[in-house]
Amino acid sequence: MATAPAPLVPAPHVIVFANEKGGTGKSTTAVHVAIALAAKGARVACLDLDHRQRTVGRYLDNRAETIKRTGAALPMPVHATHDGHTDGVFEELWHSLSDGADFLVVDTPGRDDPYARLAASLATTLVTPMNDSFVDFDLIGQVDPETFKVTRPSFYAELIWDARKQRARADGTTIDWVVLRNRLQHIEARNMRRVSDALAQLSKRVGFRIIPGLGERVVYRELFPSGLTMIDAKMFGSMGLSHVAARQELREMMAALQLPEPGTAQSATPDPKLAEVAA
Repeated sequence: MATAPAPLVPAPHVIVFANEKGGTGKSTTAVHVAIALAAKGARVACLDLDHRQRTVGRYLDNRAETIKRTGAALPMPVHATHDGHTDGVFEELWHSLSDGADFLVVDTPGRDDPYARLAASLATTLVTPMNDSFVDFDLIGQVDPETFKVTRPSFYAELIWDARKQRARADGTTIDWVVLRNRLQHIEARNMRRVSDALAQLSKRVGFRIIPGLGERVVYRELFPSGLTMIDAKMFGSMGLSHVAARQELREMMAALQLPEPGTAQSATPDPKLAEVAA
């Protein structure tokens, strides 16, 4: 059973990207947020909890190779990947990565996982990316098939709701839950409006914020082998309209996340009782 690490003082601002459904752009978004923070001068660490796919870990490994090959002075977080099944390794990585960091960015598997649940319970900002469809919406809420009105929260929304209540009782910390709409269509469509309306209804019931994320662009997939992000414009040479639009999306997303400025990003220290809560 996963157990929470002992408290650290001071603690970083913990940003956890969590969604039990895959294919939502979760890892790509996590890397972009981490690099964007590092580019502002923040001390950033990344923990990849998906030991099977290890997308964030591989992305940052590719970035390290690009830095080595080109000599470019790119912002680079420290990072590590959990083995997926050892409590002691989780605690050790959490401690070592948090030490001296302003932000700890955690990527979780796109499936139910005990360490993903634990990380979510320790988050300062919890980000749930989703695609613009009712297939993805079903993770957090159910709708009437005729009216598209929300009928009830789904299991995952209830799980996060309980985690937030338990965290508040344990150490008084409020987890800022953000639902991030990735791969939004660039043309207004009826389905897009329906999903938007349903999210607005559900957000009032379970208390999350809704912000726009990253669009469906080939450029994001092309950047993975080099480990580059839209922050690294100087590495692209000439930039096309897609690059410019993607950079603007990233700026808007970072602003909407409402993260503290580097140097002030300290969260409340997790109470030891969280170990019992999360277990």
